[in-house]
Amino acid sequence: MGTIDIEYKIKKIRVKGKTEFCLLYKKNALKKFSPVVLGLGDIGKEWTQIDVIAAVFDLAGFTSFSSQVDPHLSLPRFVKEFLNWLFKEVKSQLEVNKYKDGIGLYSELPIFAKFMGDGVLFLWDASHMDIILICNVAIALRDVANRYNSDFVPKMKGRLSRYPKSLKCGVALGRVCSVGDGEDYVGPCINIASRLQKLSNLGFCLSQRGIDLKKGMLRDVAKRYMVKSVAIRGIGEDELVIVHKSDFAKLSPRDKALFKAV
Repeated sequence: MGTIDIEYKIKKIRVKGKTEFCLLYKKNALKKFSPVVLGLGDIGKEWTQIDVIAAVFDLAGFTSFSSQVDPHLSLPRFVKEFLNWLFKEVKSQLEVNKYKDGIGLYSELPIFAKFMGDGVLFLWDASHMDIILICNVAIALRDVANRYNSDFVPKMKGRLSRYPKSLKCGVALGRVCSVGDGEDYVGPCINIASRLQKLSNLGFCLSQRGIDLKKGMLRDVAKRYMVKSVAIRGIGEDELVIVHKSDFAKLSPRDKALFKAV
């Protein structure tokens, strides 16, 4: 996660009677090329485990957007605007009300965020969250993904000629391990969340592992969701996922065929 900038000089050398060139690094300079550049802190520390909600937001069509003519003229502006909007929206969708002494939220904020080039990974500490708080986060994340087209895209019209067509979100509960000083995390649930947002054109998909809709949501809210079985590459052939009924109804027949009834 760090920039590597190590100075060198061009040196002429003779190889089998021919003049060639090599890059000459000083010995002390070469020592800078080590895991330290990753910015993980002490990677020798014992890894600690924590239960989390992993949410991966992905900008669908970002590769195409990045390949437009002279992307340097629009990419920085878009990324800045998008990240500012995303973080603000996550807070907004968790908001209960404003009070004189602060702002009430349905759940705590993420403990970790990581920019992934075409999206963002968020981790919530779920070790002390009950199922209601966990479902509150899930509902908020779906609202964030949906508001990309209804709220963010209109703001870009007239400012950028092209932008990623949609924002997708995959969510999974699980246990992760901290790396180094907690500057990064690894765990299957992160991989699952990442795979879920790539399954189809669904804007939101939640792994059913650890989720009980009847206990975590009000009855009328839970009725808007349904459980489906789907194959997730590298995870399983019959993984259970939770999707919103109105989102599923909008899928093409081809995308719907990926999901099986349970």
